[in-house]
Amino acid sequence: MSPTAAVTPTRGAVLHLYAAMLRTSRSFSSYNFRQYFVRQTKDTFRAIQAEEDPEKLRTMYSDAVKELSVLRRSAIVNQLYGGWKLAVEVERKPEDFKDRQEQDRHLSVNRESRKNVVDERRIEDIANIFPRGIYPEL
Repeated sequence: MSPTAAVTPTRGAVLHLYAAMLRTSRSFSSYNFRQYFVRQTKDTFRAIQAEEDPEKLRTMYSDAVKELSVLRRSAIVNQLYGGWKLAVEVERKPEDFKDRQEQDRHLSVNRESRKNVVDERRIEDIANIFPRGIYPEL
């Protein structure tokens, strides 16, 4: 039997685990994953907070410890293979721009640079799929 399963976790241990899970959840580079895991962590610990049975509390705590290790590994993989930022992840706020024209220029430059990167990736992907010599224009 592991030491965490035999003893009811203290308030400090639960809070420490909660902070670690929130920190790990916020380290995801993908917006959707990050928001999902933050919400899931809060829901899990609300359930732990409402639990009064010591046996269930021990079980929930040990499950949360296991989830933390899985969450850490998943966050590392997500950071390695992150993706594009979504529209909801705005880099600059409208107040940061001096005028509307500067904001429009910034948005058009970002769109154009993203389009070029996507086009280059598609060309590389297509070139890797087909053997050399079949499609010389690639």
